[in-house]
Amino acid sequence: MSQVDWLSHLLQMITITGQLEVRCAYGSPWQVAWGKSAAHEIPYHVVLKGRATIEDPEAGTTRELTGGDIVLVTRGSAHVLHDGSGHAPGPTHNQQSSAGWTLSQNEGDGEHLDMLCGRFFIGPPHDRLIRDYLPTNLVVRAAAGPSKQELASASSHLASLVALMREESASDKPGGRAILNALSSALFTLTLRAASESEQAPVGLLALAGHPRLAPAISAIFTDPARPWNIPEMADLCGMSRATFMRQFQDKLGRSATEMLTDIRMSRAANELKKPAMSTEAVAESVGYRSVAAFRRAFTDKMGMTPGQWRSQARDGG
Repeated sequence: MSQVDWLSHLLQMITITGQLEVRCAYGSPWQVAWGKSAAHEIPYHVVLKGRATIEDPEAGTTRELTGGDIVLVTRGSAHVLHDGSGHAPGPTHNQQSSAGWTLSQNEGDGEHLDMLCGRFFIGPPHDRLIRDYLPTNLVVRAAAGPSKQELASASSHLASLVALMREESASDKPGGRAILNALSSALFTLTLRAASESEQAPVGLLALAGHPRLAPAISAIFTDPARPWNIPEMADLCGMSRATFMRQFQDKLGRSATEMLTDIRMSRAANELKKPAMSTEAVAESVGYRSVAAFRRAFTDKMGMTPGQWRSQARDGG
């Protein structure tokens, strides 16, 4: 299975939508502060032109961004973006577009910044899965002027997508909101694909997916999680000894293959429990559990609530 396939399996399981909220057109000095997001939200920022510094006090990180950089604040922590000059920013003037997003401008006459800011929304209860398997702040660069070899790369496609978002946010044409929200959703998928293709894929699912020797195991987990997989079987798929497989999987992902298998099973179970015709026993069996009691324990441990509580919450739209 290719990298695209594992990503498709992931996104079939998790509903992710996107929304553009602000387009920032500033001259330095400037500053943008984002408060802590809700558990199911991931803020994103796309630097179209200029430079920006993003500070995440919760993660203790500071990162310089330049034109073409895309950052996902996957933990939703409060963070600040600024021009890096250390000078106090001036006032901003905000104008609401008919498409629902805000154009924010200032009167700074320094280096110009053009930046898109928005959020991704993750269908519950899968926000935990995304937070656990993606790095705290994921930064990906869209290709500026792709070579022939890069034309088919995710980075090149990302650049085209960002260019389209820039054009749509600069116009006021019919359907603009729907188009920008659809492009925001695609932005999430292409950003993950580009990160997994990079030579320095971040630790977690993206690094694991881009690891050719471990790819058969992750493919098997996503394709057939209900199968009673064990470590020797997954190691055989990857042509490794049991010890080598366990060590490399842990090193790349930061958790074991067994833990990942359980996470994928519980995420699928959460989706199945939404279906009124599916009993808890049937859901347990569909994700590989012969014992309903064992399934209930695993689900409660991973999701923080019993299958019955999740079913009731989902039914009530909570």
